[in-house]
Amino acid sequence: MAKMQSDVAFFATKQSVGSPMDKFLAVKTLLEVADAGGFSKAAQRLGVATSSVTRLMDSLEASLGTALLTRTPRKVSLTDAGIAYVEQVSKVLDDLAEADESVFDSGASPVGALRIAVPSTYSRLCLAQHLAAFLAEHPRVFLDVVVSDHFVDLAVERIDVAVRIGFAERDANLIVRKLADNPRHVVASHAYLQRCGTPGTPAELTGHECLRFAYGGGHRSRQVWSFHRDGEQQRVEVRGHLLSNSPDVLLEAALAGSGIALLPQWQVEAEVRAGRLMRLFEQFDARPHAGDAVVYAAYLPNRRQSSKVRALLQFLEPRLRASLEG
Repeated sequence: MAKMQSDVAFFATKQSVGSPMDKFLAVKTLLEVADAGGFSKAAQRLGVATSSVTRLMDSLEASLGTALLTRTPRKVSLTDAGIAYVEQVSKVLDDLAEADESVFDSGASPVGALRIAVPSTYSRLCLAQHLAAFLAEHPRVFLDVVVSDHFVDLAVERIDVAVRIGFAERDANLIVRKLADNPRHVVASHAYLQRCGTPGTPAELTGHECLRFAYGGGHRSRQVWSFHRDGEQQRVEVRGHLLSNSPDVLLEAALAGSGIALLPQWQVEAEVRAGRLMRLFEQFDARPHAGDAVVYAAYLPNRRQSSKVRALLQFLEPRLRASLEG
């Protein structure tokens, strides 16, 4: 901050903003003025005279040949040209900050901001409880956790690493690393089973109300649950009146006795142990599709050398796998 204070005061005495360093400092000062809403408040933040900030903004506008700021006695605000300019230069400054951080991040000790994307239910039940311990181990890291059940664009959203549940091979353009298996259980409440009967085999699910996860199709879409045992596979088409893209909704419906659900172990284990749900077909490996979905991490190739990403994955992998062992 002291360096920027002296630079603002020095460059404000010049008649124009010519060199790249002049322009860089003027742009950062412009962002400060826009955020503060005035020259005086921006000057206070920067620790310089208001006149220095004013002259620097005058020089920047003169060099661009357009007004970036609207000046009134009460407030200084961006013009339309100023808004467009700030939007563009902010991207440049973000890229520069990211480039600077990547140099530090390639070292042995993790440091700086780490932006991660996580699914909502899995984050709440399996991930969030570990974050405090991770930060305690790496006090120079700042976590920014984005909770989203959609596969966000890592480049656009500036995500360092995404924890995902699904088929890792679908992220062909990313670096992927398996963190844990994702076993599923077929479960139902005792109330439902008493009312509708307990299916003895997976094939009998065709006569039951099944609570289905929405994979993109509507309620008429065909859904097949896959059951594996001793190298053999059974595929059962299931139907039901409830379809949702939220595993929490399906769990609550199963607890309320609305039907039979196929849900991840990490979501239903506590309910099974407490006796609120009963697990069916324990001798089978049950899946909502033919493939074997897992919990995995995905990140862009340019994060390959990131010590922050590496530290997070090394931290999470044993803990997430241990959680499956109870």
